[in-house]
Amino acid sequence: MRLNAKLVMIMVSLLIIAVCTLFMLNQYSQNDLVSEIQESSTEVSKAIQISVADLTSEAEFSSTLKDYLKDAKRKGINEINIISNEGEIINSSDPDKVGKRRDIGKLDKGLKASRSVPGNKTADADTTHPYDLVVPVIVGDEQLGYVHINLLLDNIRTIQHENFVSRLAATSLVFMLGIGLTIFLARNYTRPIRRIVDSVKKVSSGDLSETFPVKSGDEIGELAANFNEMVSKLREREQLEKRLYEAEHLSRVGQLASGIAHEIRNPLNYISLAVDHLKSDIEQSCPNRTAEFEELLDKIKEEVRRVNYMVLNFMSYGRPLKLRLTSLSYQELVEKVLPLLEDKLAEQRIKIMCGESPDLPLLEADPELLRNCLVNLITNAAQSMPDGGVITLAARFDAENKKALLTVADQGIGIRPEDLPKISQPYFTTKEAGIGLGLAITERIVKEHGGELSVESTVGKGTVFTIALPQHEKEQEL
Repeated sequence: MRLNAKLVMIMVSLLIIAVCTLFMLNQYSQNDLVSEIQESSTEVSKAIQISVADLTSEAEFSSTLKDYLKDAKRKGINEINIISNEGEIINSSDPDKVGKRRDIGKLDKGLKASRSVPGNKTADADTTHPYDLVVPVIVGDEQLGYVHINLLLDNIRTIQHENFVSRLAATSLVFMLGIGLTIFLARNYTRPIRRIVDSVKKVSSGDLSETFPVKSGDEIGELAANFNEMVSKLREREQLEKRLYEAEHLSRVGQLASGIAHEIRNPLNYISLAVDHLKSDIEQSCPNRTAEFEELLDKIKEEVRRVNYMVLNFMSYGRPLKLRLTSLSYQELVEKVLPLLEDKLAEQRIKIMCGESPDLPLLEADPELLRNCLVNLITNAAQSMPDGGVITLAARFDAENKKALLTVADQGIGIRPEDLPKISQPYFTTKEAGIGLGLAITERIVKEHGGELSVESTVGKGTVFTIALPQHEKEQEL
């Protein structure tokens, strides 16, 4: 519900409450007032009847007025006088006034306010409001005299005063209720607004993780939703800017690296030619050690050829790899990898443990690229164990998913959880001498084979890399 609708509903509700309250109070007051007036009128009529009866009676005046007044005073009748046409008080509820005279000319007919309170000289003028009611008594065409009744209408005034106080109290209560609701509404809306202001300050300072819960459908909820949408777009823009920066950085580094890789091929060609020349000279100069030197030179030339092959792949990193798929066993793959690394591993006091499942089929892969993947993983594992340790190579067949799983496990320092998503990014490295392309190239090679590279690591305990290569029916039959 909108804020203006809530305010209108509150105002209308308060108005209805006030009107209903005042209407009910007025009805009760009117009922009490009418009842009081009726009772007073009845008593006045009765007093007039008694006075007329006394005035028209030929007998001597009795003490009826005095006796009647004892009960009538509680209804506001303070005094009753019967006055003759000559102005003499011939009977009265106050015996002391009998025989006194009144000025007929100054005797106003009807109901008039009186300035004095007969028979109550000590009454409080602020709380006593007397009235004089003068009624002429006419029988036939002859006026016999007057009936003077002194009334105290304090009961009626008390009812009116109580009605006024009640209405004032009800109006004040409704007003206070309105103030309370206004304060509650103000706090209810200013609190989330202050929180949004604080959130905006955090966002302006660069904290884009700030969000604001949407708890209502009014303007505040709409503002919170728009704020969250704005922060979400800012986060997307920040991520886009980071990716653009990384892409620009990678592009520049890639151009530089491609240039360097191109220059590397020239000395590699020279080294390859020099190895061939040395090989022919050794056969003539050292016939007794020909086999030993030839094995060493073959390893050198094989490494030169592998480096040249990787340089070609590195220069075409942004383009699809050209796979030369053949069938090979896991044992053949390991036998080609370990001789290249055994001297370095022995120097670092690292042992290799190998294990292979007997049901593992032949692998359909590019031998050079897959060997390079294994070399990269073993090299990374060795670098994570500066004090030596054991690297475990294993392979098994996942019959359910029809995949060959090649694992490389180490006992090294592990990878921090925040670095795990980044290890396959080009040029990301935690090593001082690394360039951050080993795992990036490894993952790319595995993906080109239709597989995937996964990693599990615990800081301080070690890391396990797994290469999952899909195996087809033809390969399983082999």
